[in-house]
Amino acid sequence: MSVAYRYSNHNRQYRHHHHHLLILIVLLLLVVVPIKSDSSEAEILFKFSKSLQKNDATANWNTKVLPCDKNTDKPNWDNVICENGFVFGVQLESKGLSGTIDVDALKDLPNFRTISVMNNNFEGPLPNLSKLAGLKTAYFTNNKFSGQIDNTLFEGMHWLKKLHLANNQLSGKIPSVLGQLPKLTELRLENNKFEGQIPDFVQERLMNMNFANNSLEGPIPHGLTSLKPSAFEGNDLCDGPLSKCTSEPKVALWTIILVVIAVAAAVAAIVVVIIILRRGKQTPETETRPTATPSGTAGGPTNQTGAPSAADLNKMEQGSNQAMAAPALDQSPKETSGLNNNKRPEVQATQKLLFLKDDIEKFDLPDLLKASAEILGSGVFGSTYKAALSMGRVMVVKRFRQMNNVGKEDFQEHMRRLGRLSHKNLLPVVAFYYRKEEKLLVSEYVNNVSLAVHLHGNKSRGQPSLDWPTRLKIVKGVAKGLLYLYNELPSLTAPHGHLKSSNVLLNESYEPLLTDYALLPVVNLEHAQEHMIAYKSPEFKHSGRITRKNDVWTLGILILEIITGKFPSNFLQQGKGSDTDLATSVRSVVNEDMTEVDVFEKEMRGTTNSEGEMMKLLKIALGCCDLDMEKRFDMKEAMERIEEVKERDGVDDFYSTRGLSDDYTQVSMNI
Repeated sequence: MSVAYRYSNHNRQYRHHHHHLLILIVLLLLVVVPIKSDSSEAEILFKFSKSLQKNDATANWNTKVLPCDKNTDKPNWDNVICENGFVFGVQLESKGLSGTIDVDALKDLPNFRTISVMNNNFEGPLPNLSKLAGLKTAYFTNNKFSGQIDNTLFEGMHWLKKLHLANNQLSGKIPSVLGQLPKLTELRLENNKFEGQIPDFVQERLMNMNFANNSLEGPIPHGLTSLKPSAFEGNDLCDGPLSKCTSEPKVALWTIILVVIAVAAAVAAIVVVIIILRRGKQTPETETRPTATPSGTAGGPTNQTGAPSAADLNKMEQGSNQAMAAPALDQSPKETSGLNNNKRPEVQATQKLLFLKDDIEKFDLPDLLKASAEILGSGVFGSTYKAALSMGRVMVVKRFRQMNNVGKEDFQEHMRRLGRLSHKNLLPVVAFYYRKEEKLLVSEYVNNVSLAVHLHGNKSRGQPSLDWPTRLKIVKGVAKGLLYLYNELPSLTAPHGHLKSSNVLLNESYEPLLTDYALLPVVNLEHAQEHMIAYKSPEFKHSGRITRKNDVWTLGILILEIITGKFPSNFLQQGKGSDTDLATSVRSVVNEDMTEVDVFEKEMRGTTNSEGEMMKLLKIALGCCDLDMEKRFDMKEAMERIEEVKERDGVDDFYSTRGLSDDYTQVSMNI
């Protein structure tokens, strides 16, 4: 009995000891497994960091420290996202990174779900994200990724919800597999070089999609018809929220048309030869009066559609009296009047300007062609001339040759958007004329020339320099016009895009009027990047992109030009601006506490008791030009700060120096 009892007791003790041993083994496994996993995560991320160049963002990544704190669920490593104690993703934004993105390393992270490398300098093809099958969000916006995207890069990514690839240089067709990813809700592809048609998207919860400013064409698929028109601007698309597609003839019909055209051209050539031979036999008297014929376009021919020929527009631009009846400097008024009286019976109804304003007396292209013309200047887009119409109105016509970034319908729609703008500091575009090769934009003539002339040409014109109150008034007006553009054109990255002193006109009361605004979407991209001020910014030079704070930078440069009288010479360079801009030059002569400066234009009048306010405006200008995008003011903040600047120190604008004489207000600016 005792033996049986001892055996039974021993057996129970053995089972009890065995039970404790199993618990101990399980606990050891629970402890050991995470440590092994954490060590693996550290090694994987450290390997990934080796593929990055200028990787200061990963400076504290150390394999001896766990990437994620198990107790607090917070990252021990910079730019790492943690969840439940494991690495959930990496957020390497605006770090100046380049190199490659080693997805072969990242694929070994079992809980990796998000990656963001926005605002860096990565180049070349996109990494093969299909290797990260569990990825939910991927942000690659504002880099320099290029090349075509194969469908295989996104195959099997059934968890992908958000894909942002905007502001890169990606080309080719949009991968059709994106339209089949079941959980996709956001897709940003704007400002790339995609071409062809947009594939169909079958997802039901598409919320944030953008295809703007590519080279896409054709109908918008049914799955995207609920998006706003701005999601498709800058392409050659139709249907959906845009205008209806026009049906194209079948290929066989085109073949017939081409044959007919060829035959007609041959017959026309024969007719032209016969006419030339017959005209050769006419009297010299007939040949010496080409400008008196009533059938030409003010002395120049029209084409068969009634639209002006390129020769007409060239003569118009050159101020030729054959095209525009423009008087030479030594012509008498009598001679000018005779030229303006040329008849235009053969000008057809298709030669029409499209008006954007209802409150203006209508005229047409033949009226412009007959008007007395004066060349005002030639800029990066083409020539600008003043046309005095017979009805007494004086208009300004700008001729644009590099404006084929969008098709006819999109161009007209964009012009209608500009026509709806109304602000006292914007010069309205009242009408436009469209030809595929070139465009004409028509606006009212402003007598008091441009701000650039007043800043840099007054001395040669024998005119006094602008006083401080006038300069402040101009700055405030420019800022108000810009803020209005930002509010009315929210879909444009740079609502003005070409702000400089020559694009600021002054009326009789020195109220500024902005011109050449909101043209970035329609100007040829290559030409825009070579010449437009938006592409002279430091962010474009260093990252190849423009941002919503781009116009704030150009405003800052303009303010510095206004108060220093110095011209921003880097604007004259083609392509990206230089590292040394006006803001850099001013910073180099201003001490850190802004107490010793010698940058204000010494010929500026009306500065008595205004030095403090001038310093305030100088600081605002430099804040608008801050190289750090996070520190740079946004447009609203810049406007609010500018409004706080007064004409005199310690008083409101009501007690301004505008009423004081020049003798009283003349001071030497050396503070």
